[in-house]
Amino acid sequence: MEELFRSISSWIALVLECLSVLTIVAGSIDALYRLAPAFRIRLGSHGARRAAWLSLARWLLLGLEFMLAADIVRTAIAPSWTDIGQLASIAVIRTFLNFFLERDLENAASEQASIRNANAPEELR
Repeated sequence: MEELFRSISSWIALVLECLSVLTIVAGSIDALYRLAPAFRIRLGSHGARRAAWLSLARWLLLGLEFMLAADIVRTAIAPSWTDIGQLASIAVIRTFLNFFLERDLENAASEQASIRNANAPEELR
């Protein structure tokens, strides 16, 4: 029974890893699509680059979450101390990346909100 559960969890982890890769590929395509106008006019518009980066950062966050989930599932059945140590180090690194990506996304959102407020008519402020 344990071998069946181990096999199933291995397949689930593989599916999660595939979803992670597909998510990151979709985010990369989306970022390139957002950069296309800047490439056409041969001017690297800061707004287009920023929008592409923000979009890619959101997709990367989701991809990292899928990867972490795959690692957790992979070590679900009778992990060794080596497996636990590897999972802990991977979780710390990915959590670190997530934290800073989330912080950058929140800063970008607050910058956009302050720009919108500065451009809004006085009655709406």
